[in-house]
Amino acid sequence: MNELSYEYDIRLSDLESMDCGQYFLIDLRDAESVEHGTIPHARNIPDAELLSRTAELPADKKIILFCPRGIISRESAQSLREAGFDAYSLEGGYNGWLLSEIGKEVQKEKALKESSEESADTKARQVERGINKKFHRQLFAPFIRAIIDYELVKENDRIAVCISGGKDSMLMAKLFQELKRRNKFPFELTFLVMDPGYSAENRKVLETNAELLDIPVTIFESPIFQSVFHIEKSPCYICARMRRGYLYRKASELGCNKIALGHHYDDVIETILMGMLYAGQIQTMMPKLHSSNFPGMELIRPMYLIREEDIKHWRDYYNLHFLQCACRFTETCTSCDSDGHSSSKRMEVKKLISRLHETNPYVEANIFKSVENINLSTIISYKKNGEKIRFTDTYDQEA
Repeated sequence: MNELSYEYDIRLSDLESMDCGQYFLIDLRDAESVEHGTIPHARNIPDAELLSRTAELPADKKIILFCPRGIISRESAQSLREAGFDAYSLEGGYNGWLLSEIGKEVQKEKALKESSEESADTKARQVERGINKKFHRQLFAPFIRAIIDYELVKENDRIAVCISGGKDSMLMAKLFQELKRRNKFPFELTFLVMDPGYSAENRKVLETNAELLDIPVTIFESPIFQSVFHIEKSPCYICARMRRGYLYRKASELGCNKIALGHHYDDVIETILMGMLYAGQIQTMMPKLHSSNFPGMELIRPMYLIREEDIKHWRDYYNLHFLQCACRFTETCTSCDSDGHSSSKRMEVKKLISRLHETNPYVEANIFKSVENINLSTIISYKKNGEKIRFTDTYDQEA
């Protein structure tokens, strides 16, 4: 191992040259990160659980560990070696593998274009064809239905399609491109990317995916990650609020009147349950909102009726690899750290819904419909325009 850059590091090229029967690959990231993608043949054992689950590890194989950037995995490999295992850390971690895989796709695309010129069946063309055929019912049809039902896109709109680098926003961009090609009425699109302080590797992944899918992005920078990095209480909430503000401001500067975000059906039902279970209130993620701080600006969610499992199917079918999210935890490797951030409330609710679905296949639809079928005569109290209205206010008059 004297040629490796670190005593217990193993290069990606070394891993790819090995037979998968020679090693046992472990993804140390949390379950939420793994949901967004992992390396083939990897077993997910979160770092916080690793030493308590050594009975699951084979003693006759190399144990290769990875986290987002190959930092925490080095320490974990050392701990396993002290416990008697032949353990190594994957150099560069998941991000390094991700960049490598996307780089391979880009090389294939370049070779294809050079060999067949205009007729090249590029990844972008395959995806566009799939939106119209294979994935029309699961993706494009509910996209159009949400736009029509909730009146999300109107004539002469100028929409900033906000791209974070994840699967949801990248798909949204392709769906908007297809809608624009059909051009039932005039509207304009700007594919807007905010770099809130990405690592060089993650920014490269985002830019390369945009090139691969033929999405002409406009990138601007903001200091958000630097601002929230040391905030201990609710950093994700503050980060999200700041991101939205910067997006509104930049979109307004570019002459847009709407920003489009990639929240999907599952985000909606999870938000409903999270409000009930953790905030003691009934609320939903609305399909559109007027901005309170940027007059004339509006937020729309055209992926509102698209299921996440269909987005994952689309991603995996075309062998696409995206960033997890615009989040400091994916940047700094703390998503595989045992500091309390590894198990988000959203993931807990996602698992709860999955368990409920086993006995009630209609549970997701029922949660979604619950905020459309509210009977105010059976509600103790509710808020309207900031005013709290209790049933006792009109109880005697109604009698």
